[in-house]
Amino acid sequence: MSINITENIKSISDLKNQTQEIFDEIHRTGQPVMVTVNGKPDVVLLDIAVYERTIKALNLRALLSEAEIDVKKGNTRPARVFLEELKASAKISG
Repeated sequence: MSINITENIKSISDLKNQTQEIFDEIHRTGQPVMVTVNGKPDVVLLDIAVYERTIKALNLRALLSEAEIDVKKGNTRPARVFLEELKASAKISG
């Protein structure tokens, strides 16, 4: 799902007067709502499920970025070597 926060902008007054309607819209569409104060962007309201997916994606991206750096630096070893080391350290037979 593509998210564009510039498509759904509400003022703080809208939020005060239409809180439930705005929350219902966020839950129904999954789209964020940008809330402005004195005409300037202040906060973004986001459905919790969308927020959780976003956090998971960002965490995965950070982990993959670290792995890519290791690969570029040559800090890797063949999977077979790793598995043999793992087996030996855990005293796994077979």
